This record gives sequence, structure tokens and C-alpha cells, in this order.
Amino acid sequence: MATYKKRGYKPKPIKEKGEKIEVLEQESTTAEVFNTLDEGANKAEDFVARNQKGIFIIVGLAALIVLGYLGYNKFIAGPKAKEAMNEMYTAQKNFEDAFGVGVNKDSLLQVALDGSEGKLGLTDIVEQYGSTPAGNVANYSAGMAYLNLKDYTNAVKYLGDFSSDDDVFGPLAKGGIGDAFVQLEQLPEALDYYEQAIKASTNGYTTPLFLLKAANVAQTLGQSDKALQYYKRIKSDYSESDQAKNIETFIGRAEASK
Repeated sequence: MATYKKRGYKPKPIKEKGEKIEVLEQESTTAEVFNTLDEGANKAEDFVARNQKGIFIIVGLAALIVLGYLGYNKFIAGPKAKEAMNEMYTAQKNFEDAFGVGVNKDSLLQVALDGSEGKLGLTDIVEQYGSTPAGNVANYSAGMAYLNLKDYTNAVKYLGDFSSDDDVFGPLAKGGIGDAFVQLEQLPEALDYYEQAIKASTNGYTTPLFLLKAANVAQTLGQSDKALQYYKRIKSDYSESDQAKNIETFIGRAEASK
């Protein structure tokens, strides 16, 4: 099983810029399954983007809430923690604003990472305040920013250094690493992290999301029994979720490929 990759870990090289990653577009049953769910989602990049959309809707505000809770209710007595929170505000706001309507998302994400207005960026906050709650949340925000900017190596690095027992943040971080490994064409590692995300928490948002991702990757890897198990769990336990749409088709294809 794969484990979190800390600093210094170097995933397999990403293909040259402009080259499409064709992980899930194959002449196989799995490719047909993806096309059934969304005719436009015939590339791994599209697959991740489609499933990541919901994550980015909540990630900015939720990160700020968690930061405030951890900082003020648990660690305000520490001067360094307070200083880190003050530095974090501008970077976190830029990160949140990047997902607003009519903005240059990539540009704002880069500003959030690099810093602005005389304030540190997310990466500098991690470097200088990594042991504080703000530094921990900065790892998460930086990882998600890099994931959205398609810098998958750094996404793995920063998300891997984020630690949380939160029912949503824990699974999202692990699932984000899974998304990055899909893009790096390291599907066994992707499946491992999707499964970690499933085990991290049981809830109606992240659980069906990562059950579907895990099932699709398992199917691509030829693990039809595992894929079928996850598809059926979505049907039985999360029938009202978005992931349950067309689930009968997924189940039928997985059964046919056994």
C-alpha cells in the first residue's frame, strides 16, 4: 500500500506540457462506462475536473472556518500561531477568491501561493509556520491550489503534509492525492488514496464521491470484483447522491467484465 509522500518524494515524471494524459480513455469496458456517465469525460483530466468541482465550492470557506476554530479556540495562546494566522488571512482570501465567478482562477491561485500585499503566500507560510494550525491548513490550501494548477507533484507533496481528523477535510486531502496520482498515471497509488479517503469518514458527500473514483480506477486496473463492490455500495448506501446516477450501468458493465 502507498503511504503519504513527504518532501523529497518524486512521483513519476509528468508528460510534456500539452500532451494529453489518456489514462482512462482506452478501448475497454471502463472507457465505455466513463462515456456513459458523461460523454465529455473521456480523459483523466476531465474526470478529475468533473469530480473536483464540488470540492472547490466548499474548500475555501471551510478552510477559513477550520483555521479560525483551530487558531482561536485551541492555539491562540501561542504567539507564533497568532502571527501565522495573521499572515494566512490574505493568502487564504486569494485562494477563496480564485473560485469566484468571472475571475482569472489560475492567476489568483498563483498569487495565493506566492504571496501579495506584503504578506506571505501559502508556501512561505508552510515553510515558516509549518508547526502551527495555520501552517497545517496552508498545506491543504497549497495542495489544492497546485492540483487545480495541474502541478500534480506539488499537490501530492503539500496534501501529504496536511493532517486532520475532520470528517470532510481528511477525506478530501487523501482524495486530492488520489486525483494527482491519476494524472501522474500511477493508478495503484491513486486507488490506495481513494480507499484511504473512503475509510477516513462516512458521510453523504465525500464517501460516495471517492467510492465512485475508487471503483472506476479499480475497473481500469482490471479489479472488477472490487469495482463492483464499490458500485453496489453507492447504490445501497448513497442512492440519493449524484454518484448514484447511472449506477446500474456501472454495475452491469463491471459484472460483464468479471
